[in-house]
Amino acid sequence: MLKRFFLLCSGVDSGIVNSCSNGEQNKYAGIGATVFFTAVMAFIAGSYALYTVFDNASLAVVFGLVWGLLIFNLDRFIVSTIKKRDRFIDELIQASPRIVLAIIIAIVISKPLEIKIFEKEINAELLKQKNEMAIANKNQVSNYFKSDVDRNKSEMDSLKSNISKKEKEVAGLYQSYITEAEGTAGTKKMGKGPIYKEKRAAHDIAAKQLDSLKIASAKIIADKESRAKTLQADLDKKVTETQPIIEGFDGLMARINALGKLPALPSVFIMLLFLAIETSPIIAKLLSPKGEFDFKQEDLEMGIKNMIAQNRYQSDLQRKTDADIYDKVYADIKEDKELYDYKRKGALELLKLQADGFVEKQKKSI
Repeated sequence: MLKRFFLLCSGVDSGIVNSCSNGEQNKYAGIGATVFFTAVMAFIAGSYALYTVFDNASLAVVFGLVWGLLIFNLDRFIVSTIKKRDRFIDELIQASPRIVLAIIIAIVISKPLEIKIFEKEINAELLKQKNEMAIANKNQVSNYFKSDVDRNKSEMDSLKSNISKKEKEVAGLYQSYITEAEGTAGTKKMGKGPIYKEKRAAHDIAAKQLDSLKIASAKIIADKESRAKTLQADLDKKVTETQPIIEGFDGLMARINALGKLPALPSVFIMLLFLAIETSPIIAKLLSPKGEFDFKQEDLEMGIKNMIAQNRYQSDLQRKTDADIYDKVYADIKEDKELYDYKRKGALELLKLQADGFVEKQKKSI
């Protein structure tokens, strides 16, 4: 039962192969088994590839089944259309397009399985890329808000700087009138004289100006601080909103790119393994000598070709014979007097009618 199934997978003519020896049947059963298991690997690879894209197991299995059947049909077609020739070079030329197609299929099948085999290494590489993207995204968002944040901070620093300068001025004036009263500076006279009173008045005016400046700046500084908090909140919100996009950066293309950044040698060996599996039925057919099945198939095809050639020859001969017969028939008719007189009578009547019609036209034109 299993042997018949694998023979079906190999694409051979069941009527011919059933009449062959067990050894010949086993050869083609082995080729069919290779075709079948290649399709199974294609099913697994296709299912995993689609699962990484849509994250849906049911959809992935359905697609993988369709993909596996497609690869099975292609491999079966490739193997069944390669026929043994008298010269190896003719067989190689015949098989070369199919070998190219087999190479393409092997690469397509191997890539998703490579992604699964090196999943841990790929996840580590993706994590590294996600961290770099997160940092770059935060810098980009920060640069987007930078002008507003810097302008707001500059205006707030300017107000605080003006208050600080005024406070230093008030402190200087305070120190001036105190030292004047103590006699340690200014006029060097102890007591509250006219100079002391002038300096005290200047200090009081500056202190009032400082209070007014603080009152006037307090609301503006509060607004600026609130604005700074709002800008920071918007920045954090923007970073938070874009973070899921970065976290979702693990699709099929991202994994293929991450796989490309890993050492190439393991991937090459895996691809070569699938290449060997995919091309093995073709190589087996090319390297194996002509067997019983090939001779019987060639004999059957030769019989069909001979029958078609004979039918074609008979058809050409019949067409040529019919043409010769009709040539003779029409030659005899050409010499028939009765037919000549009949056609002559008809021609005379037609000429008379044409002449009468011409005369009528001439009369109408006069």
